[in-house]
Amino acid sequence: MVGSYGHFGDERLASTAEELITRAASGRTLVLRALAGGRAGEVRYQRFLSSPQVTTDELLANVGAHTAQACAGARVLAIQDTTEVSFGRARVGSSELGAGTDAQSPALFLHPVLAVDRDRQAVVGPLYGEIWTRGDRDVARRRGQRAYADKESRRWLTAMQASAERLQQARQVIMVADREADIYTPFAARPAGLDLVVRARHNRPLADGGKLFQAPEAWAALGREWVSVAPRGPGDKGRWAHVELRAGAVEVARPHTAAPGTPETVRLTLVRVVEPAPPEGKQGLCWHLLTTLPVGSLTDAVEVAGIYRQRWRIEQLFRSMKSDGLGLEDSQLVRAEHLIKLTAIALVAASRTMQLVDARDGSERPASDLLDPDLHPAAAAIGRRLEGRTARQQNPHPYGSLAWLSWIVARLGGWNCYYKPPGPKTMRRGWDKLAERLDGYLQALDELAQQNA
Repeated sequence: MVGSYGHFGDERLASTAEELITRAASGRTLVLRALAGGRAGEVRYQRFLSSPQVTTDELLANVGAHTAQACAGARVLAIQDTTEVSFGRARVGSSELGAGTDAQSPALFLHPVLAVDRDRQAVVGPLYGEIWTRGDRDVARRRGQRAYADKESRRWLTAMQASAERLQQARQVIMVADREADIYTPFAARPAGLDLVVRARHNRPLADGGKLFQAPEAWAALGREWVSVAPRGPGDKGRWAHVELRAGAVEVARPHTAAPGTPETVRLTLVRVVEPAPPEGKQGLCWHLLTTLPVGSLTDAVEVAGIYRQRWRIEQLFRSMKSDGLGLEDSQLVRAEHLIKLTAIALVAASRTMQLVDARDGSERPASDLLDPDLHPAAAAIGRRLEGRTARQQNPHPYGSLAWLSWIVARLGGWNCYYKPPGPKTMRRGWDKLAERLDGYLQALDELAQQNA
């Protein structure tokens, strides 16, 4: 309901794409039979996934273009990571997919970039995505024999370049990634105007003969501060850690595995975040964060740690797509083409739910992140019928804000304005109902226009 997820040369296919994404987001499943509500709908969804006109590239490109437009003028965290979607050893031999990291189970891999508004800490949407399979089971064994452009690891640089190109209208762009992104070539070839915050994985040699992880021992501590630690998984609510922070400039030497033509050294700033006395039973925090941002004070160092902490949003996204949400790995589809398209749909559906949950307590993000502005008056009319007599039952958010839209969606999903805030299930139900009502509204407008033609 916000622009188009792709035209695919046919309005019916474009409509099916929106319907499939909406039902996936509201139904908390990607099983076509459950989404379709009947045999006719299931066949239509199968035809959509089988159509050569429907491409994952077009769908993700349209989603990314809308996200980039919504990021104009904002300070953006472009968070990238890779997840494996494994379909279990029981399906070995019955799938067109290549093997996953266990070299046996059929699997595919997704590498998205999720845009987050830095100032509001709100998800804006998927900015870029790459989905692939490993048809060759000898990938790991032959890794050292391939050119950089042919390696899977080049995805980190490709995602950086695509993000920088799409976010030219943003006020600031910071790429955030975990240890798997600690690769010399992307550091050396990062696009102009894009900063980095990456957790170091390798104790790299420095130009002065020292080693990366030992360098902070010679620096004075900037001070101590409390930082929030993201939840590690279901049931974990996260915690606060009292950490010591140190920061300094480092000149990293080029490794022999770097792509030809890269500079001999790269100058970066290292921020070390260490928890000297973790709670009993908890693993102490220890982050070595490589960044291109200036760090001259404790405040700056804490800010870098806070930026890296936002990386957990993409972990949330992956969990929402898989076992804790849409159950992508439980799909009974067999063809790789279908599963790849379904993964792209899951990416969009899961991020939509995250946006609504982010906005439930108030957000300055505009409702146009999710809903076309032409439909705002219709949504307002629906919302007014959901309001009660008491102040608690009135929509407290400004018209046209994402928080305003989130309140309407939550009410449609069954939230009564009391007790705990609405969760993902409520938001999914509400969005489905809103989509149905707005679809009816658009159909009525079309019929009226035809009558008056």
